[in-house]
Amino acid sequence: MLVLLLRRAGLAVMVALTVSMLCFVLSNVAVDPALALAGDSPTEADLQALRVRYALDRPLPERYAAYLGRLLAGDLGTSQLTGEPVSHMLRDRVGVTALLALTAILVALAIAVPAGVMAAAHRGGWTDRVVSFITAVVQAMPSFWAALLLIIFFGVKLRWLPISGSGTLAHYVMPTIALSLYALPALTRLTRSGMVQALESDYIRTARAMGLPARIILFKSALRNALLPVVSLGAVQFGFMLGGSIVIESIFAIHGIGYLAWQSMIRSDMPVIQAVVLMISLTYIVLTFLSDVLNTMLDPRLKRAAS
Repeated sequence: MLVLLLRRAGLAVMVALTVSMLCFVLSNVAVDPALALAGDSPTEADLQALRVRYALDRPLPERYAAYLGRLLAGDLGTSQLTGEPVSHMLRDRVGVTALLALTAILVALAIAVPAGVMAAAHRGGWTDRVVSFITAVVQAMPSFWAALLLIIFFGVKLRWLPISGSGTLAHYVMPTIALSLYALPALTRLTRSGMVQALESDYIRTARAMGLPARIILFKSALRNALLPVVSLGAVQFGFMLGGSIVIESIFAIHGIGYLAWQSMIRSDMPVIQAVVLMISLTYIVLTFLSDVLNTMLDPRLKRAAS
């Protein structure tokens, strides 16, 4: 078990280093950092002076080594536009995005798991068909389009909810619904397929032969095994939601990490873009690692394989 955890942790560190390298190389190759710093109509002398001042004239590997050293020291750089430390900008906004993504994944799980269980319990019936139809419709609906529909109906027509901002909990209702729709179809289908597979297993047939109540078989015996892959997918979807919040936060004008990334991309503020992409990627890596560990602890077959 310990060997497996160390192996997974080593793999996570290697992936994190690869992501940091890709972020740095792509951001420096796609846009000339000196040109982004210089503003409008710079001369070649101005660009050269900026390259010397910020060490942009050094080879790319040398600059990446310095960037990695600063990262390990907790220095994410300074915004090229505001002059504010990037770590402070992220610290002030990460709570908003984390709250939005966490609420959205909880809402998605609260709907997807019961829907998947009911569809599997009535496999082939009208409940299964209705759940499959709704799942297909939601999957075909882009999050930004769902967000616009919510704004038009609940914000403009009915005037029940505010259409922008983040001052009260009511401001988060529509963004949470729009973001949860992103993960809902995959979680529902995975729950249903896991439950169908579990209900056809030998231990479920044995439980039925012993006369256990259907509710206990469904929710205690079958659901426990069916939820294992859902846990992994939920962690992955949470990471994707952090990235997807760029669109949702921009539509609803919520000043979180996604809105910061959108504003930084418009103004080519590369240190902020690098930090946001790296933070979202590292969150995704950590969540994937934790879900692997949790699955190994919950599934006796994985634990025996690890031993």
